[in-house]
Amino acid sequence: MQQTPHQETLHRGLEERHINLMALGAAIGVGLFLGSAKAIKLAGPAIMISYALGGFAIFLIMRALGEMAIHNPVAGSFSRYAQDYLGPLTGYLTGWTYWFMWIVTCMAEITAVGVYMGMWYPDVPPWIWALSALVIMGSVNFIAVKAYGEFEFWFALIKIVTIVLMIVSGGGMVFFGFANDGNALGIANLFSHGGFMPKGFEGVLMALPMVMFAYLGVEMIGLTAGEAKNPKKTLARAVDSVFWRILIFYIGALFVILAIYPWNEIGAKGSPFVMTFEKMGIPAAAGIINFVVLTAALSSCNSGIFSTGRMLFNLSEQSQAHPLFARIGRNGVPNAAVLLSCVLLLIGVALNYVAPEEVFTWFTAIATFGAIWTWAVILLAQMNFRKTLSAAELAELPSRMPLFPYGSYIALAFLALVIVVMMTFPDTRIALIVGPGWLALLVAVYYGTGMHRKSAEPQLQTENR
Repeated sequence: MQQTPHQETLHRGLEERHINLMALGAAIGVGLFLGSAKAIKLAGPAIMISYALGGFAIFLIMRALGEMAIHNPVAGSFSRYAQDYLGPLTGYLTGWTYWFMWIVTCMAEITAVGVYMGMWYPDVPPWIWALSALVIMGSVNFIAVKAYGEFEFWFALIKIVTIVLMIVSGGGMVFFGFANDGNALGIANLFSHGGFMPKGFEGVLMALPMVMFAYLGVEMIGLTAGEAKNPKKTLARAVDSVFWRILIFYIGALFVILAIYPWNEIGAKGSPFVMTFEKMGIPAAAGIINFVVLTAALSSCNSGIFSTGRMLFNLSEQSQAHPLFARIGRNGVPNAAVLLSCVLLLIGVALNYVAPEEVFTWFTAIATFGAIWTWAVILLAQMNFRKTLSAAELAELPSRMPLFPYGSYIALAFLALVIVVMMTFPDTRIALIVGPGWLALLVAVYYGTGMHRKSAEPQLQTENR
């Protein structure tokens, strides 16, 4: 697809340190700090197995994405790869579903900012904080991609430092009696109160949907490919390291929490992180964790504006959205695409305070479905991508999917297992009703507006080249 005269290209302003921290920060969100208590209730100490299984699946998915992103680093990432290797309709469905997923996620995160700020300023209306967060994060995304990268770097660093501090201090308490008069707590709590697997392996399985939703966002690293300074080197390192870092931070943090507290007491007094910091004798524990989840919510908002803008830009390039959204400003940012996302988020902030909860339950269900859909599409696209490579090109791939094609089949089977588990919970079952309904609506728009003819043109041009 030829660029029109007014277009420039996206600026490659993201450095290796930005992408390395973003890869990790994207997978460590509010869910770990506040939502881990619910997951622990489902599986007990065996929740660590759930996170390990989910982490391994994410590792395979990220390796699959890494192969394509390093070979062809473009802003649309998995939407573009779906278009190229699975067809224009799949690219269209994936792009719009992922775009909407982040819009909904951001609505929730921006609203959460108002809730978190309310702890310190209870007399200030929450919508003021929500609006302020949107204005600030939106402005950051309009400056330049490097500004976005800097904010994400520091947001991620705050989360990482907090978790490292807890793992090191908590580990000292467990093994050396730190902050406990020299009496090592040991790991008896991991095996008491019903054993390591008190709910059986069924509990491990039941926790999988919640665990996988905690990992949502890690695939966003693919969207940075079009703006990374040295995408082949940077993305290869980020993809390779993300699995081990996730295991260390998630399982390390959970190990410490579960060793210090009996699993059946966790959640009764709020966040497990607050409880653990208080156990270490830190009186401002609640304030510290509130600050961390505030930065995590701002980080998610920042990432959401970035992701939706780049995805809309890519859809426009594929003739699956208005041509206006493919325009790049002098700042190297798709300004119109970012602006639309900010406007929709502004409406979302207002809706959050007036709409019934059921509306947002449905929206969240679509977002949940969107994550599973995106990961499955990445795996399927990678399998077809491999068929297009020569032996020489395959040998040059710096980051490969292990055990191909069996690694892809294993990850797809795991996602299917998560969907089966989701069917057993009313709260998650709705995602399997609303999600396919959302796809059916998109398909109707795709064919009803004649978009299938327009979106086939870039595909034909690619094949002719």
